[in-house]
Amino acid sequence: MLREFKEFAMRGNVLDMAIGIIIGAAFGKIITSLVGDILMPPIGLILGKVDFSSLFLNISGKSYDTLAAAKAAGAATINYGLFLNAVIDFVIVAFVIFLLVRQVNKWKTPAPAAATTTKDCPYCCTAIPMQATRCPNCTSDVRKN
Repeated sequence: MLREFKEFAMRGNVLDMAIGIIIGAAFGKIITSLVGDILMPPIGLILGKVDFSSLFLNISGKSYDTLAAAKAAGAATINYGLFLNAVIDFVIVAFVIFLLVRQVNKWKTPAPAAATTTKDCPYCCTAIPMQATRCPNCTSDVRKN
């Protein structure tokens, strides 16, 4: 059983998938930082000094000045600012992956078509070698084709 597991784990596609998941998780952290630390502050500044991560809707009935204060009190809140950050994060990741897949598809060249080695006899429609001058099945002369 150990040998079978080793063969399974060492197959190329399993290793490729594991590497992809690890790199994808690290890439996700980079994009989250890009959105939260680089993109959202200027956007918030343009929209009137709004910090999206602190936008929330208090549904507990009590008044709280900040999301941190509401969370510390255990109040029920709808954190739509964090949701907006997550949506922008997703859109950026999806766009970057789209660009990456698009570029990889451009790099792939289609496999050249295999050279044909046979042709069909015009009389009996069986496959014969390209160099044949007479069909071995119906004995017709195929030089003119």
